[in-house]
Amino acid sequence: MGRGRVELKRIENKINRQVTFSKRRNGLLKKAYELSVLCDAEVGLIIFSSRDKLYEFGSVGVMKTLERYQRCCFNPQDNNNERETQSWYQEVSKLKAKFESLQRTQRHLLGEDLGPLSVKELHNLEKQLEGALTQARQRKTQILVEQMEELRRKERELGDINKHLRIKVSHEMTTFETDQGQGYRAQLPCPWNSGVSPGNNNTFPMHQSHSNPMDCQQEPILQIGYNQFMHEEGPSVQRSMVGESSMQGWVNL
Repeated sequence: MGRGRVELKRIENKINRQVTFSKRRNGLLKKAYELSVLCDAEVGLIIFSSRDKLYEFGSVGVMKTLERYQRCCFNPQDNNNERETQSWYQEVSKLKAKFESLQRTQRHLLGEDLGPLSVKELHNLEKQLEGALTQARQRKTQILVEQMEELRRKERELGDINKHLRIKVSHEMTTFETDQGQGYRAQLPCPWNSGVSPGNNNTFPMHQSHSNPMDCQQEPILQIGYNQFMHEEGPSVQRSMVGESSMQGWVNL
């Protein structure tokens, strides 16, 4: 006959209860150990008896297992923060190492701290400097060419503006001279409007008659011939003088 099924309830007999506890406790500790070895698992076991006596087992230490349990279960936010902090710390360490390397390279490019470098490293440094010098010269030439093109473009624009201004000034001067000429001719007297009759085609102006004989001045007369005396001027005046005045008047006409 096989063993009967044991009813799970509190053992009332104190001695039997203590014996059962001892047997099952040892079996449980053995099973925990076997589980940690066979399955490569982190196992922690804590047992308190009815007399407040502690029995524990930890494959990597009970305290470490408890700390890990607290990080995973009780404070997930703190665990994430710790992981993030650790990640940032690693990132800072990498950046710090890279920064130190860049500073060292910069000192080498400036010709400082060249003592620890080998011949091969110095040769590589020389190539880097030559390549940087070539690129700097190419960039400088490109900038100068661009500036020259810009100045030429501005020169062409200013030339076009100057040309337009010259044309505009010339047109305005021509218009101004035309207006001034028309105004000056408008101010001049027109002899054909005042002294020529409508039916006469003579181009010479006609003298207006004077109502008062005293208002009419004597016009010079050209005389050809021998000398005579002017009765109007007196007996002592010779005709030669009259001839000179007449010639002068003729020229003035």
